[in-house]
Amino acid sequence: MNEREHVIPALEVYDTTLRDGSQAEDVSFSVEDKVRIAVKLDELGIQFIEGGWPGANPKDIEFFRLIKTTPLTQATIVAFGSTRKADNSAQTDQNLQALLSAETETVTIFGKSWTLHVTEALGTSLDKNVELIGDSIAYLREQNRRVFYDAEHFFDGHKTNPDYAMNTIRKAAEAGAERIILCDTNGGSMPWEIKEIFEKVKAECHVPLGIHAHNDAEMGVANSLVAVRAGAQQIQGTINGIGERCGNANLCSILANLELKMKQPSVGGDRLTQLRNVSMYVAEIANLLPNKRQPYVGDTAFAHKGGVHIHAVQKNPLTYEHVRPEQVGNYRRVLISDNSGRSAVLGKIEALGLSLPKEHDDVQKLLSSLKEREYEGYQFEGAEGSFELMVKKALGEHTSFFELLGCRVIIEKRQTKDQAVESEATIMVKVGEVVEHTAAIGDGPVNALDNALRKALEKFYPQLADVKLLDYKVRVLSGSKGTGSRVRVLIESGDHKGKWSTVGVSENIIEASWQAIVDSIECKLLQEDKKSSE
Repeated sequence: MNEREHVIPALEVYDTTLRDGSQAEDVSFSVEDKVRIAVKLDELGIQFIEGGWPGANPKDIEFFRLIKTTPLTQATIVAFGSTRKADNSAQTDQNLQALLSAETETVTIFGKSWTLHVTEALGTSLDKNVELIGDSIAYLREQNRRVFYDAEHFFDGHKTNPDYAMNTIRKAAEAGAERIILCDTNGGSMPWEIKEIFEKVKAECHVPLGIHAHNDAEMGVANSLVAVRAGAQQIQGTINGIGERCGNANLCSILANLELKMKQPSVGGDRLTQLRNVSMYVAEIANLLPNKRQPYVGDTAFAHKGGVHIHAVQKNPLTYEHVRPEQVGNYRRVLISDNSGRSAVLGKIEALGLSLPKEHDDVQKLLSSLKEREYEGYQFEGAEGSFELMVKKALGEHTSFFELLGCRVIIEKRQTKDQAVESEATIMVKVGEVVEHTAAIGDGPVNALDNALRKALEKFYPQLADVKLLDYKVRVLSGSKGTGSRVRVLIESGDHKGKWSTVGVSENIIEASWQAIVDSIECKLLQEDKKSSE
């Protein structure tokens, strides 16, 4: 064992995104994904990273092989598995041997604490289960491994049969477990139950305790923090709370609350400023749409829409922000809507690098234009790219990068059942004095139109090749006219440097999409124009 294993910090953070998180619906990490996430977690300052279950699948076996060659600054990689099977000895049990073959200095194994699981899920006797726990831990300790023991379903087990639940963790402690993690595996316990049970265990158990909470009752974060108050030394969770069923306790919220609310060091230093970046990174790797309303790290966590709120925040952010967004790597956003007043519009104008007096005629003109367009169905609170273009055009600060001379979209559906619907767009644009006329096909009419426009413009603006469509939403604004109803199209686009959103509104979905696509391209070119002029 190396020297750092003997140092017991005030609080240990244990991430199980790569194992528990990968069990979430719609999540599947490749081996390379897991390595990249492990590096990010290490940079964030996570002390323990649970890499996976080497006895469960070849992917995790490969991860443990690759991670040995990946430089980490301070994190300890942990292999996860279960106690031995009842009909195996510890020396011949395949799961325990797989844990050893992962060659990690620390392993975590779980065992049963709830009599219901022992008799019905495991199918063995209560005494035999205790024997499995003791044998497995003792064997791993003999092989010079540090052992963390996850007492699965401990809180349900304690509520059902406290004596037996306690007996299982006594055996784990006697066998040499260095941490005993009390698990709310079904995620249904309440904070007051966690507090009461945790304090009882803490009074009797001499081994440092941890908490592993699930979120089935929306209590994962609360239960984890209550456990820390009750004496937990290790806290487990996943980035963004991804995991089985409703997920695990969300480490993004836990870390922020520990550091900023409880003044409890967790990752230390200025690493908390990386929190939003890590949250977005894991969501991207997991191919999940980030939860914009996620506390601390979500897009709307520090977004202000109401005029009273905006006016107050501009005077003093503490009026409507419980922490500074920069502390967790986030930023303040002022949303523009028909509820907005002069303060909101001025705030957005200043954010664009422009300056206008509060009583300037253009401010009232912009405000009136904004309210009129929102009445027509435009929504700028989710399309800040289109709002920036509208402001710059109104103030005479924007010159269009191209002019549309005409376009046509053809959709062809043949009678052959296996023949897909074909979409083709033809477009004519003018850049300066040059007219470009081109065509392209696409998976649908909007995609064909987007492809044709890019094809026409990329010879003039090669940087457009970096732009990708990230999200496309259509909302019917009023269903009273049936298929002739007005629709709003919101498009989110991005490149390797950032993302932006644009909007279009029309009774014709192609026209609404065109408006949003053009604004998206204009936004990209405007960003590049700003950089070249700096």
